[in-house]
Amino acid sequence: MKLYNSATHRKEEFVPHVPGKVSMYTCGPTVYHFAHIGNLRSYIMEDILEKYLRYIGYEVTRVMNITDVGHLSSDADTGEDKMLKGAQREHKSVMEIAQFYTDAFFADCEKLRIRRPEIVQPATGMIDAYIRVISRLLETGYAYQAGGNVYYDTSKLERYYIFNEHDEEDLAVGVREGVDADENKRNKTDFVLWFTKSKFEDQALKWDSPWGVGYPGWHIECSCICIHYLGEYLDIHCGGIDNAFPHHTNEIAQSEAYLGHPWCKYWMHVHHLNTQNGKMSKSSGEFLTVSLLEEKGFDPLVYRFFCLQSHYRKGLTFSWENLENARAAYDKLVARIASLDTDGAPDDPEAAPYEEAFRQPLGNDLNTSLAITRLYDVLKSELGGAAKRALIAQFDQVLGLDLLEKAARKQAEQAQVSVTASAGYTVTGEGDPEVDALVLQRAEAKKAKNFAEADRIRDLLKGQGIEVSDVPGGAVWRRV
Repeated sequence: MKLYNSATHRKEEFVPHVPGKVSMYTCGPTVYHFAHIGNLRSYIMEDILEKYLRYIGYEVTRVMNITDVGHLSSDADTGEDKMLKGAQREHKSVMEIAQFYTDAFFADCEKLRIRRPEIVQPATGMIDAYIRVISRLLETGYAYQAGGNVYYDTSKLERYYIFNEHDEEDLAVGVREGVDADENKRNKTDFVLWFTKSKFEDQALKWDSPWGVGYPGWHIECSCICIHYLGEYLDIHCGGIDNAFPHHTNEIAQSEAYLGHPWCKYWMHVHHLNTQNGKMSKSSGEFLTVSLLEEKGFDPLVYRFFCLQSHYRKGLTFSWENLENARAAYDKLVARIASLDTDGAPDDPEAAPYEEAFRQPLGNDLNTSLAITRLYDVLKSELGGAAKRALIAQFDQVLGLDLLEKAARKQAEQAQVSVTASAGYTVTGEGDPEVDALVLQRAEAKKAKNFAEADRIRDLLKGQGIEVSDVPGGAVWRRV
């Protein structure tokens, strides 16, 4: 397959370090609040990458960190600690906040059919590794101590900016919340590896170190966790485009200085989800979560489908209207699958070209939009229903849209018709015998002109969230 490599700015043929095996690292969440759907777009696309690699036969080992310490509110290693800020907001300990929002993150991932990585490592569990790597960087001259903190010395590098070139005089470029001057730094681009009590003395989590009681900087955690679990050579590093600078830039600097050789060959960056007012973020007033989508009546998989209709390297604009359009398309797709018969053999040899046609766009830098088009091509084909269902099941191993499961549910709903009473009176609903019986009692009361009883039953059903509509020859009920 070909994958766009952010480090070289071109599509490249993917060749893993070890044939047949892929090591993959994903920058995980900072667990001080719920993940917004912009964050989750990145995880959806990374999930597609992992599932496609498995689909074409690779053995994939994926690692994700959980940032529960060290991520500051400015990428310049200054400002308020995000974890402490979350704890103060909710009057809980930092670790209580971390556990709650870690659980919430993976609950959202499950709703979006994002596969949980084999290895998930909280940053607080790797302190010894950070100390070991920082000590090596000090020994080799890539780091220095100043003002009680340990800094990485970027002047030791032949090339610091990997993903984009930046103006040395304006480091605000590519930084999310601006740069504050740090008088301890030798160079503007230097970054903190370890903080001590000389800074952020109200920091909740601190550990002993050779440089004093303190805590690690944000950037060091990913390097150490990745190297610890995946070794000295990493195949693919994933993350949102806003992580490219400075976080991933700094990861490369410290990792390669520590290892003494090139570290990660392929870098995948997912672009922003935007609102009509700009980039989505927790501080922008557009804090949209999976739970909010559900509250507004959207299946989370509609949002996944919405994301797959665009390429991961393009900005995607979110609006409720756009999501409504995605829901209409998703529902129609499910309905078409539900209407398929079971004719023919599932292993029809005529199906092979359709499977190859599905691989082609995904193997070309994960063109998920065209891959979904291949689904419609299958539905329009002359293949038997069984072969179509088999292909859809294969495709959904990558797309993760639960298409056959949703189609089966729709078929069951359509089949849930209870025929009761004499005179051919039909009750159509969701297959609840108790509700069917009440609807029948109401019909019999109306037939007997006992309208007070009919109204009483109608109000009883309404109180249970059930709406009844009279139709020729019977009634239809639904939960509202």
